[in-house]
Amino acid sequence: MANLADLTSSDLLRLHSAVTDQLRARGVVRSANNPVGDLAEYLFCKAFGWELAPKSAKAADAIFDGKLYQIKGRRLTKHNGSRQLGAMRGLSDGGFDYLAAVLFNTDYSVLRAAIIPHTSALSGAKFIEHTNSWKFILRDSVWDSPDMQDVTEAILAVRY
Repeated sequence: MANLADLTSSDLLRLHSAVTDQLRARGVVRSANNPVGDLAEYLFCKAFGWELAPKSAKAADAIFDGKLYQIKGRRLTKHNGSRQLGAMRGLSDGGFDYLAAVLFNTDYSVLRAAIIPHTSALSGAKFIEHTNSWKFILRDSVWDSPDMQDVTEAILAVRY
């Protein structure tokens, strides 16, 4: 493998594009966006046999046994250790039954994963008026909640 430090910025961007294309061809990601969200969806669906919801679905990313799941991921890096998940719109309106969330280490390995009932996600989230969305931070204390399901081992078992 080439030493990445020896590559130009243009070379690195071309490599990133090629890697994204290959991950898409393998079904690991569904888009050319940041792979964190797509990877989270892939891992939960593989681990639990969920079906991906159509891309047009408003609040749900996956469906299983009549239940709707919104799936979120967050990658922790040496430059940004925030555990804030991506914006959730319409959280107070429902739209899903469970929030499935995963924290990734810098190298995309799984740190922790949880399935959280909608009511707990709503009570733990904060509405941000200027973005018209809800903010949820996946703190360690989330795993202390009695209605949360720690699924770290199931997600770690998925090979990707």
